[in-house]
Amino acid sequence: MSDLASRLRALRHRIGEALLRSANPTRPVTLVAVTKGHPAASVEEAARLGLVEIGENRVVEALAKAEQVKASVHWHLIGHLQRNKVAKAVRLFSVVHSCDSPRLLDALGATGVPLEVFLQVNVSGEGSKQGVAPEGVAGLLRAARAHPSLRVQGLMTMAPYDEDPEASRPVFRLLREIRDDLDRAGEGPPLPALSMGMSGDFEVAIEEGATHLRIGTLLMGAIAPGNG
Repeated sequence: MSDLASRLRALRHRIGEALLRSANPTRPVTLVAVTKGHPAASVEEAARLGLVEIGENRVVEALAKAEQVKASVHWHLIGHLQRNKVAKAVRLFSVVHSCDSPRLLDALGATGVPLEVFLQVNVSGEGSKQGVAPEGVAGLLRAARAHPSLRVQGLMTMAPYDEDPEASRPVFRLLREIRDDLDRAGEGPPLPALSMGMSGDFEVAIEEGATHLRIGTLLMGAIAPGNG
């Protein structure tokens, strides 16, 4: 068994255990393998193991890597997207997790390319984090729904780094509550998805309702020096 296969098996076990502790243990959870800094060969190996949801942070790096990947995978953009890179991004990515402004949504919608999108919310209020403030999510959702080519899946957030995963719980809980409030408002279709949880806090994210996990180091291993 390869190192990746071993890590994947351990990770899936932990995901299953966390689901059992959650309020909805039968919900599907999508594992997005974050391959930033890893070569195309790692994406190919991931695909052979059934990991076909591949996350990348940078548009240019991902495009170059994708040219070498023969496996059929779905590319997720999980990093910040600048509007001047939208035309390049839609050539590859089918899912964008980091929609953080009406202007970006307008640029994505103007391409006419069908995309699944998540609205990024800066729940913690950290200045270093991208995303709309919680009070701005409803407006961002209306902006997204104005574009027929954009299918809003749900909300995304990043919790502040902390060695204690429990420190992330209030952030993830609030994102779920924001989503639930939007659904109760009934201004459009329900938002089924919450993209939250990374290598250090994914179990807490699952317990709080995550449907999409963005896992890098814990799954793919450490990035070789110079590749990050």
